[in-house]
Amino acid sequence: MKPLLLVFSLFSRFISRIKNFLYNRGVFKPRRAPLPVISVGNISLGGTEKTPLAMELLSRLLALGRRPAFISRGYKGRWEKTGGVLSDGRSIFGTWQDGGDEPYLIARSFPAVGVYVGKNRLTSCRRAAEAGFDIAILDDGFQHRRLARDFDIVLYSSEEKVALREPLSALRRSDILLLKSGEEKVRAIERLRRCWMGSIFSYSVIARSVSDLHTGERVPIARLAKMKLLAFCAIARPRRFAETLREAGLEVVSFLPFPDHHPYPSVSWEKIIRACRSQGADALITTGKDAVKLADRREEWEDTPVYVLEIGLTVEPGFDDRWRALLEKRRTA
Repeated sequence: MKPLLLVFSLFSRFISRIKNFLYNRGVFKPRRAPLPVISVGNISLGGTEKTPLAMELLSRLLALGRRPAFISRGYKGRWEKTGGVLSDGRSIFGTWQDGGDEPYLIARSFPAVGVYVGKNRLTSCRRAAEAGFDIAILDDGFQHRRLARDFDIVLYSSEEKVALREPLSALRRSDILLLKSGEEKVRAIERLRRCWMGSIFSYSVIARSVSDLHTGERVPIARLAKMKLLAFCAIARPRRFAETLREAGLEVVSFLPFPDHHPYPSVSWEKIIRACRSQGADALITTGKDAVKLADRREEWEDTPVYVLEIGLTVEPGFDDRWRALLEKRRTA
């Protein structure tokens, strides 16, 4: 797949250069939403923990007494082209098939958060403001320049040296850069400083909790440490899920990755169950994003225990102060 990624990356960078040139010269102008917008994004192809970061920000905003809305394209959902309200902060009006798996995960995880999906992110922001929400988290928004934002938070991994949507110079548009811990941090920062001098904070992915998909109850991670687990997921970077499980001290006897946003038809589930039995696994474990697509299919699990690992991000001190200061600065400007 690397040659294909390289070709797609080169094409994406070429298109981005043209688009950015037109915006930077004022040929195209971003349109401002009627509420503050915080963009969460990256410059690489695939996932770099954007959804966990969005969830961390939503949690912090709720704790501050704000009424945040999550604005997403709703990739591969039925409402992606037409747009729709997945949650108004009181009720959920659709399924993961309607709004997409990640927006549906947000709606289930944060009942008080508005979740709006569709290609037209400005329309979604207007709907959120009309419903009384006072700030928006724009999902995967760094390349969506049609919508003005108050500031951009960009996640960067030095692993993605080839598969980039934009060149490193695009980072000049960002306000905060999050660099994944455990990498060659000093060398990566030196490389980034050649084109960008803003705030850089390191982050780590951690296992926050484990729940039983059958009952929804939280279980101690230590209980799973005594089990042989078959892990499966359909995320952009499945290897990172496997690494998180190992770092949590869990024994994974087999690992089944599927394409990102995979809907898990019956044939896929049968493959998982067969692998679980053949590998002598005691239970299955997956991600929160995958779990929302399986919760209403309990009859297919039979008696197989299924656990869900919820992950989170820890960011080095100073990050909260920085983004709050940016928000206050833009609010009073």
